[in-house]
Amino acid sequence: MVVLGLAGTAYWYFNGPPAQAGYRLAKIERGSLIAAVSSTGTLNPVVSVQVGSQVSGQVKEIFVDYNSVVKQGEVIARIDPDSFALRVNQAMADLEAGRATALTQRANVAALQAEVSRAQVAFTEAERDLKRNQLLVEKGFVSQSVLEKSQSAVAIAGENVKTAQAQRAVGDAQVRNGEALVKQRESQLAQAKVDLERTTIRAPVDGIVISRSVDAGQTVAASLQAPVLFLIARNLTDMQVEASIDEAEIGRVAVGQDTTFTVDSFPGRTFSGKIMQVRKAAQVVQNVVTYIAVISAPNPDQALLPGMSANVRIITARRDDVAKLPNAALRFRPAGLAAPKPASKPAAKGDAAPTKGGSGQATRDRLTKELELDEEQQTKLEAIQRETREKIAGIVADDAAARKREAGRLRAQSRSQITEILNAEQRVKYDAMVAGQQGIATRRGTVWTTDSAGKPKAINVRLGISDGSYTELLDGELKVDDDIIVGIAGSSAKGAPSKGGSRLGF
Repeated sequence: MVVLGLAGTAYWYFNGPPAQAGYRLAKIERGSLIAAVSSTGTLNPVVSVQVGSQVSGQVKEIFVDYNSVVKQGEVIARIDPDSFALRVNQAMADLEAGRATALTQRANVAALQAEVSRAQVAFTEAERDLKRNQLLVEKGFVSQSVLEKSQSAVAIAGENVKTAQAQRAVGDAQVRNGEALVKQRESQLAQAKVDLERTTIRAPVDGIVISRSVDAGQTVAASLQAPVLFLIARNLTDMQVEASIDEAEIGRVAVGQDTTFTVDSFPGRTFSGKIMQVRKAAQVVQNVVTYIAVISAPNPDQALLPGMSANVRIITARRDDVAKLPNAALRFRPAGLAAPKPASKPAAKGDAAPTKGGSGQATRDRLTKELELDEEQQTKLEAIQRETREKIAGIVADDAAARKREAGRLRAQSRSQITEILNAEQRVKYDAMVAGQQGIATRRGTVWTTDSAGKPKAINVRLGISDGSYTELLDGELKVDDDIIVGIAGSSAKGAPSKGGSRLGF
């Protein structure tokens, strides 16, 4: 009996389980798939304005409260203006004193100008006396001493003119100083009036008050920064969700993607939006890196309130009318059997044709159906795919990066060739299909079916997007309605998940 038992075990190990092992089967279906990224976020107004005070003082009056609707320019609070009014009065008095000083200095300048004129007259008179005495000396009517006195008088009168002119210059400088002082005090008065006006707090925008941080009688200090008195949301009918996306998922998120979200306050109700912005600034909390995605949140009935937590679902890819298989089939591994290795590396992003080891029928079927290709176009498409497949298989390069670049070039060339066989309408659809495939990750996997004897048979497949329950079947020997193994009858054990990864495309 022991020998028979060991023989049975050896048969099981080398030949697999008995033909009638009781496998649970499922069919490959055709339908729609939606890949999504889940996250959480917080609802915020699109525009919220913090209203503060630019002056320090005691809050005398508050005219609004939470949820008050305000208009731009509306008075919402007032700080005690008495001290600021006194500063205005003082600045006005200083200005008047400065103006009086300026008038006095102008009068002094006028007096100094008169002194200059008097000195110039005396100088002119002294010069006439000198000329007259020079003639008299030449004729011998007066002595030389008289001439010398006249010369001295001219010199003294000239110095008096210079002194009077210097004093006039000093007076002019004093006038300019007085005028500058008047302008300075005019500025001080204007500043005092501005500060007095700032004691009246007005709403900077139309909106609704969602936060109030002060009460009447409270003192605010604006010495370093303006204290926040109110928070006004500009428009609560248009809100946004700021969702934190993990760094592992952020590559799948892009502007324009559709999103849905729910809030705990309205169970069973789903709200819709779109990705408006993906912020590049990383948020690092306890070594976890996330990025903020801003999602529009129309709120016409104002049911959503600022600060609510939102459970977000971002639709990163959508496939309609595609072959799909249950994920349980990818996890299944029969005991004692190993999955064969894929015949080639997975297809890369933007692949215009399947790589060696895949028939390419799924890609051709989809293009034929969605682009409505005629028989001639189908023949040309098959030839392009076959040629591209052969060229990629024949790439000779030791460097993996070089192989990748060359394969990418060949796939781009293949896409151009496919475009050339299409008409204008088909090209638009094809470009949209290619654009929709950019950045979508694919992978190679293995599923198991049963052969004619009922034994498990491994089949390599190329997989697309997944919604968590089903995965898109892109390429392989299987087709819709084929049976695949998802488990052992009566067992809930799960196999190891499939591995591998590449990029999807046409």
